Amino acid sequence: MFEVLLVIAILALLAAFVLPQLLGRGEQAKIDMARAAVGRTGPIAKQLDIYRLDVGRYPEGEDGLKKLCEKPEDEEEAKKWKGPYLDASSLKDPWGEEYKYRFPGETRPEVYDLWSMGPDKQDGTEDDIKSWATDEETRGR
Repeated sequence: MFEVLLVIAILALLAAFVLPQLLGRGEQAKIDMARAAVGRTGPIAKQLDIYRLDVGRYPEGEDGLKKLCEKPEDEEEAKKWKGPYLDASSLKDPWGEEYKYRFPGETRPEVYDLWSMGPDKQDGTEDDIKSWATDEETRGR
């Protein structure tokens, strides 16, 4: 009986050290996935560029990403549209929230802003993952 308790204690001790490491890696993997998705060479960015080539401009407004999935109601725009460019499920970040989009962008009006609210799911906080992040901001995470 003592041996069983000793084995359980050792397993609990190992779990106390290993589990936090595994959980931390999972969160970092989600951050890396979101960073890749919103990056200027990521899958969403590529489809936005293809949309721009087809239609002549990036989708406008905060709901512009939905225009990658659904045919536009505007007749002139619908003629040029060759989508769907993305599946609607591609518009969710690793935490299950929709990516945020804005065109024209606040940081550079000639391009769009694309971001994830990050792990805390709150917009405008320090953990947001942004397409316009500088190298210094990216290295700090």
